[in-house]
Amino acid sequence: MGKLDGRVALITGAGRGIGAAVAETMAAEGASVVVNDLGASMDGSGTDPESPAQQVVAGIEAAGGKAIADGTDVTDFAATEALIARTVEQFGRLDVLVNCAGIIRDGMIFKMEESQWDSVISVHLKGTFNTTRHASAWWRQNRGGQFRLINFVSGSGIYGSPVQPNYAAAKMGIVGLTYSCANSLAGYGVTSNCIAPVAFTRMTESLQGKSTVMDYSPDNPRISAANVVPPVVWLATEECDWINGRILQCGNGRIGLFSNPSVLREVVTDGVWDLDTAFAEMDSSFREALLHPNPFARPRG
Repeated sequence: MGKLDGRVALITGAGRGIGAAVAETMAAEGASVVVNDLGASMDGSGTDPESPAQQVVAGIEAAGGKAIADGTDVTDFAATEALIARTVEQFGRLDVLVNCAGIIRDGMIFKMEESQWDSVISVHLKGTFNTTRHASAWWRQNRGGQFRLINFVSGSGIYGSPVQPNYAAAKMGIVGLTYSCANSLAGYGVTSNCIAPVAFTRMTESLQGKSTVMDYSPDNPRISAANVVPPVVWLATEECDWINGRILQCGNGRIGLFSNPSVLREVVTDGVWDLDTAFAEMDSSFREALLHPNPFARPRG
């Protein structure tokens, strides 16, 4: 028996890299899979005439799995509604939505063009909203299942990549969306969680030889896309109904659970703060708190 027998999963951005690895493993574990990928280049332009989604489906079918290819543009609100309907029509249901589609258009904030900002926000944040909006409507109408929303975020947002302000903002927007869905959809049988991956893909290929934290290299097995897959499949199972509104980091041989935001230190008054007192209290208390950083606050190599 597979870990996902009878489940139906839709994975966006599944034509290459991590998304493809997720789709292939889910199919191998018994899920019927919709492999969505527009086939665009890393910056979102053009399409691949050889259809990476169809290539992934061909591999899944050759291995005895069930899958269909889909080329819907996730930035298109109406088209993603049709995608959800097509998934249900083809397989009878939708149990798991994995939002993995993305592009990059890097640049320092003081040089970034409006088009660079808009395109990345559109694919990552709006694209995640679009699929989630329509999937959640179906889940609400069919409440009581074991439904899973799994959104891909990034250390670029969590830690603040200096050359990816657009990507970082989009990914942290997805974190907020995921938290909101965790609270709003739990009553319909939905869990909503994030995956923050670390892997060698075409998006991180440029980091070869540059990272001081880890070895970004196709020859490093620890940083294979396959090392991101286990927690995604785990979250997709029916048994994993107890974890909701969380971020999991995975890759480089490690799987970690982030703490959710919480107040680190606070100062209190019984009345209205005057500036001098507030300044002195904050400077003393907050400075002391930040002199003792969490040793697990950044990924280890």
